[in-house]
Amino acid sequence: MRSCSRATKAKVLLITSARRADNYCFAGPEQSCSKLLGVIGALLGQALTRQMDTRKTERSSSVFQSGFAALLFLWSVMCQAADLSLWQLQRTLAQKKYVDLTHEFAPGIPRWPGFPDETRKTIYWYEKRPDTMGSGFFSELFTHVGQWGTHVDAPAHFIKGLRTVDQIDPKEMILPLVVIDVHDECAKNPDYTLALERVKKWERDHGQIPAGAFVAMRTDWSKRWPDAAKMENKDANGVAHYPGWTLPALKYLYEERKITASGHETTDTDPGIATTKDDYSLETYILSTNHYQIEMLANVDQVPEAGAIVVVSFPKPKGGSGFPARVFAILP
Repeated sequence: MRSCSRATKAKVLLITSARRADNYCFAGPEQSCSKLLGVIGALLGQALTRQMDTRKTERSSSVFQSGFAALLFLWSVMCQAADLSLWQLQRTLAQKKYVDLTHEFAPGIPRWPGFPDETRKTIYWYEKRPDTMGSGFFSELFTHVGQWGTHVDAPAHFIKGLRTVDQIDPKEMILPLVVIDVHDECAKNPDYTLALERVKKWERDHGQIPAGAFVAMRTDWSKRWPDAAKMENKDANGVAHYPGWTLPALKYLYEERKITASGHETTDTDPGIATTKDDYSLETYILSTNHYQIEMLANVDQVPEAGAIVVVSFPKPKGGSGFPARVFAILP
């Protein structure tokens, strides 16, 4: 009877451990192994103590050894699954469609009118040349402003003391992508501005904008690239006409929906009629919240309004106000 009782207790112990292990399957890869190992250690300690406190029999010893082996096997399987879970995710993402949201940059591309053009010089070439510093490989010297081509604006771009490019957390670079499609409105009215009601219409159609999202305004203005005159779209009086955001929409997105960043296809956050008067109050608002933005996006027309992921990457200049970015979307 005693042997049967100990065997029953051992079986209950194994069932308990399996249930606890099952719970840890959903604790997250970074927690599963360490927590599960703790459970196994505690359970094995209990089993060993029970064996030492009772008369050892061949049957109870066999049950204990079997339990020990089962727990170790379970632990090894769980840890292997945790280690490989991100690899499995990568294999899934690799099968998806990717859309590059970045323009190529080069001298002569559209830019804010107060910035100088890019210069580029080859300083090393494969063969010897009199105009290079050496040979054997290809290397260039680039000179351009941080806000060049498709680029990131760090908060410090407008607000002294706020974050610079190198202080933007990598966790802010892989985000749910929300696309608010207003290209038809912009085709009819180049001075179109994205109102709060239009943002709320998106939510009626697709559900609440998720916290931490990247919100892009689709205007199809990037199809005018690389013609700087068409991007500015100035009239006979020198007034620029291109679309922009509105303050109520931005405040709703950043303060109520808690988005991480926003982006657009134009050279500025503010509409052209405002920037012509040196009014950059909307860009000032975004950067004052200590969030970054992306300007001059491309190919936004190839991305669905909901369901995609955006990856926003850029170099890490220490203390930088901005830099060319590489932005792409992964479609569902």
